[in-house]
Amino acid sequence: MVKQVRVMRMSVEQPLWRALTGYRVLTMLYAVGLFATAYDEFDRPGIAIAYYVVLCVWTLATLPRVQNAAACTKRFLAVDLAIAIIGIVLTPLVVNDHHIDSGGPTLPSIWTAGSVLAFAIKGGWRWAALASTPVAAANLFERGHPARDTVHNVILVWVASIAIGYVVEVARASERTLARALEIEAATRERERLARDIHDSVLQVLAMVQRRGAVMGGEAAELGRMAGEQEVALRTLVSGGLTSVSRVSRDAAQGAVVHVIDDGPDETGPLDLRALLAPYASAKVSLVEPGAPVPLPPPAARELAAAVGAALDNVHRHAGEHARAWILVEDEPDEVIVTVRDDGPGIPEGRLAQAEGEGRLGVALSIRGRLRELGGSAELISPPGQGTEVELKVPKVSRGKAGQR
Repeated sequence: MVKQVRVMRMSVEQPLWRALTGYRVLTMLYAVGLFATAYDEFDRPGIAIAYYVVLCVWTLATLPRVQNAAACTKRFLAVDLAIAIIGIVLTPLVVNDHHIDSGGPTLPSIWTAGSVLAFAIKGGWRWAALASTPVAAANLFERGHPARDTVHNVILVWVASIAIGYVVEVARASERTLARALEIEAATRERERLARDIHDSVLQVLAMVQRRGAVMGGEAAELGRMAGEQEVALRTLVSGGLTSVSRVSRDAAQGAVVHVIDDGPDETGPLDLRALLAPYASAKVSLVEPGAPVPLPPPAARELAAAVGAALDNVHRHAGEHARAWILVEDEPDEVIVTVRDDGPGIPEGRLAQAEGEGRLGVALSIRGRLRELGGSAELISPPGQGTEVELKVPKVSRGKAGQR
């Protein structure tokens, strides 16, 4: 089945840019509205009108600049902040003394905060502190003396912008951590899938070559020894595996980037589990199934059938050539139960844990790993001398990744 690489971008920063875009437009309209309602307090309204024309044109023309961090360049930030500061400094020249003494707003009013917030979102709390400082100085110059309300507003802008910048930095770090965790999970799932496939094919062939070579002797024995060495190396590789380093986008606004390997498109309709289990029936394997179809989502049906195949492989390898096996399929209302039973000698106590420690992951990955991804379970009962029974349960509404595709 063809694999596809799905790229997921995670960014909690992007909503902040969208919010800043709306904030700039609304505060621009608010500043113009304040001017219209307090027109009588302006000694030189012509200068104020010219400034508001520049402010409106600049705000609307630069909306694409505040869509993301890549477009919001340092040069744009510098010009944007300069327009805000110029508006603050021009205020004493265009209003009367009553406007200033009563604590009236500056020409840009709260539009100035948008410039400072752009610095905070772009560069974090340090950039926010850098932008807040000249704004604070301009406000003190406009008022002429450090009045209580002016100091209050200056501190408020300072603290708010620095806090937002710090939150942005924390969010970026959290995105990178989450991306790393998701990529490790995806790599682990892919490694386990490859390990199951390798166990079902390559490892079993290598083990068979090793056994037959030892029996035949001569050059075949040497070939068997080499096959045994390759089997050990391959088991070590698939049991440990490697995880790729999480990728981080060069554009910080795009957030962290995770590359996840997914299966290609599956069949749209459910599969009948009976059709997938039928090939396992033979003279030594009896299949008992319901008379009606047993539908399951395609990934769940294939994985469950592969787990049954892995259980039968263990019967053939460990119970002897003359051992018989039975497959019982039960279609329950909420789940499907498949039981694989044999009449072999059973498994000695502690043997499964020992095999897993040696890198032999047939039960751990080929059986339990498959069922775990489907949200199901695998129980193994094997009293010494009384055969082995493997009970596989899969929910019809799978909670695993495979069932969600």
